[in-house]
Amino acid sequence: MILVDYSGICMGAYFARGSGPDEGLLRHFILNSLRMYNAKFKGEYGKMVLCCDGGSWRKDVFPEYKANRKKDRDESKHDWPDIFQKFTKIRDEIAENLPFDIVHEYGVEADDIIATLVHETQGFGKHEQVMIVSADKDFIQLQKWGNVKQFSPLTKKFITDDNPIRYQFDHTLKGDTGDGVPNVLSEDDSLCIEGKRQSPLSKKKIENWWENRGDLQSVMPEHVYRNYQRNDHVINLDRIPLEIKERILAKYEDVKPTPNMKVLNYLVVNRLNNLIESVGDFHRP
Repeated sequence: MILVDYSGICMGAYFARGSGPDEGLLRHFILNSLRMYNAKFKGEYGKMVLCCDGGSWRKDVFPEYKANRKKDRDESKHDWPDIFQKFTKIRDEIAENLPFDIVHEYGVEADDIIATLVHETQGFGKHEQVMIVSADKDFIQLQKWGNVKQFSPLTKKFITDDNPIRYQFDHTLKGDTGDGVPNVLSEDDSLCIEGKRQSPLSKKKIENWWENRGDLQSVMPEHVYRNYQRNDHVINLDRIPLEIKERILAKYEDVKPTPNMKVLNYLVVNRLNNLIESVGDFHRP
């Protein structure tokens, strides 16, 4: 299975040279990326699944989650509502005309979809080969299963780590500034209040907690352990709520594959002439 972070592909297409908000160029860049990764990986990993963002349940449990992203976009020179509308339009076209499975669910991030499908392919005696196409290093934690690999569209290289379990532990302690999650020594709003700063987190503390990871509550001050749980809830992809996972799997199981024969007509209608000669690269294995 090839699991693609659709938003990551779209962002890469938008910022590609000569693309910007032009819908025709966006469509071309997005489809060409999907074509390339499908052709590259389908022989070994099978069908492609596009995993799409639909908001996040994490904001309900941690209101500061990604709080700065909306502010940054509101202040940006880019017309993000229009851009996202184009991404959605192209996603719907893909669902109708291309033989890729698409999973999109309200209140669910692409991270949740990718993690849930990985869990589904690796649990209960299953050992399916999975390729994650995303530059997001949050997915390193999923590499604890040896059959799960990750390729970055940004660097065009595989993302690897010698110890995915340790990576996840350190990531939880340090937080994720891009998602507005502070380190475990810092208050919830440390990254979203102007002028507020995180408390420094030393390597010595991290090493001590790693050595005592089996009983963190006994070695962490109460407020630090509380913050650890906060971070673990939103960073650890093993902690996706069961209700969310069930909705994802129901949506995935409801996907009806689009036949390969529809691809050519779609490319012709949209004047994607440069892609027509590679029509077979879009086909399911």
